[in-house]
Amino acid sequence: MAEIQQQADSGGKGGKKRAKKMSTKIDMTPMVDLAFLLLTFFMLTTTFAKPNVMQITMPVPPEPNDPEPLALKASEAFTVLLGEKNKVYYYEGLVDATSKPELKVTDFSSNGIRKTLLERRSRVPNTTVLIKPADNSNYKNMVDILDEMNITQQKKYALVDISKDDSDLIQSSGL
Repeated sequence: MAEIQQQADSGGKGGKKRAKKMSTKIDMTPMVDLAFLLLTFFMLTTTFAKPNVMQITMPVPPEPNDPEPLALKASEAFTVLLGEKNKVYYYEGLVDATSKPELKVTDFSSNGIRKTLLERRSRVPNTTVLIKPADNSNYKNMVDILDEMNITQQKKYALVDISKDDSDLIQSSGL
């Protein structure tokens, strides 16, 4: 551990004795051992960060003799289009060659798409949200909109490929 080395008295001049000079040498080995023991103890007893996983329920494939599924009513549909540069476009209903709905743009803030989804669900409780990511949208936006579905507790939503009519609607809107 620590040892103190004493030097002999110098019996030189006079009868005065000088104070003894003491030299200290501290052995750091036990402290380093303790530091490594604590380090390994805390490394082995900590829990590692678990990745966050979102639970997604996928539809069951239909049986060959099952009846044709019912078509989605335009009054119950709410379409969300994910565009480039973190833009979120939405409209109520469905788009086809005969009708062009009013396209609106928002963002992922709490006053953006979340507020819109909550207002829509309060007006139409059995709303089905159609999520259509565009080719130039990024993956983070899709994860963000799925998070918004969980936050707003949407019961029915679907990831759908974007149609040509939807792409044309974004292009012609100028938003």
